[in-house]
Amino acid sequence: MTVLVEHCVSDSRIEEKKTKEERGDELVLDGGFMVLKSKETDEFDAPDINFLGHSFRDYENGASERQQGVEEFYRMQHIHQTYDFVKGMRKEYGKLDKMEMSIWECCELLNNVVDESDPDLDEPQIQHLLQTAEAIRKDYPKEDWLHLTALIHDLGKVLLLPEFGGLPQWAVVGDTFPVGCTFDPANIHHKYFKENPDNNIPKYNTKNGVYSEGCGLDNVLMSWGHDDYMYLVAKENGTTLPHAGLFIIRYHSFYPLHKAGTYTHLMNDEDREDLKWLHVFNKYDLYSKSKVHVDVEQVKPYYISLINKYFPAKLKW
Repeated sequence: MTVLVEHCVSDSRIEEKKTKEERGDELVLDGGFMVLKSKETDEFDAPDINFLGHSFRDYENGASERQQGVEEFYRMQHIHQTYDFVKGMRKEYGKLDKMEMSIWECCELLNNVVDESDPDLDEPQIQHLLQTAEAIRKDYPKEDWLHLTALIHDLGKVLLLPEFGGLPQWAVVGDTFPVGCTFDPANIHHKYFKENPDNNIPKYNTKNGVYSEGCGLDNVLMSWGHDDYMYLVAKENGTTLPHAGLFIIRYHSFYPLHKAGTYTHLMNDEDREDLKWLHVFNKYDLYSKSKVHVDVEQVKPYYISLINKYFPAKLKW
């Protein structure tokens, strides 16, 4: 993908002239979005570096101005995401009284959102949604619920917009983690948790905290953000997506779990089954980020058909 960025940005006319044979290591999807494919499996092949020329999820490149902003973001997030804060946000936004609109209308709203916590992407969010969905669609053509899950997984980022309260970035995006128990060192920029007020509350400072081993992630409070909000929206509006889809939506930013393998002591058997699908999804969510855009109008009819299949026409947000 990062190789493709160089071709497309430096001279689009040259890219247009490349023959199908010359682009044998690329997958050109329905919306015009190109991704790298594996020569062995003909499936999506995760690149080594992002379009900025850095490793994906590189949080240590302090020389980058964007990286410095990302670190400041996590400092604020780790200080302010407390157990009581999360309970308050879930109570407030669980009312779903901010707006009534369709899934696609929400997708279009995301044109106004850029995620400041992401060191790999500075594009409008609707492109990230479609890039992820189209890459999955190529490799898993029969799992239409997974295509739709990819399209909607970040819609909760509308919390950044004034219509939804204009929450600060640290209350909407970034990696998520359980509150009410000790903050695992696997969390990015773990050092900033020392300023979190929950560190002064003994019952929140053990491995299990206020939970019990094997209680299931449904019973665990996660740091507040777009994941949990979109999960609440989908569930309370009666989506017919399978449980694995809701699990992906709710925990796709829970990198300490699905990348570092921590907090597994809180999971139950259903969580472990759903985690298999989250691992599938995560490869596309993380590595399909590109400067090469999907043709929105070309793929829109397909995704509208999926929205109509799994969601009501209008949702409460």
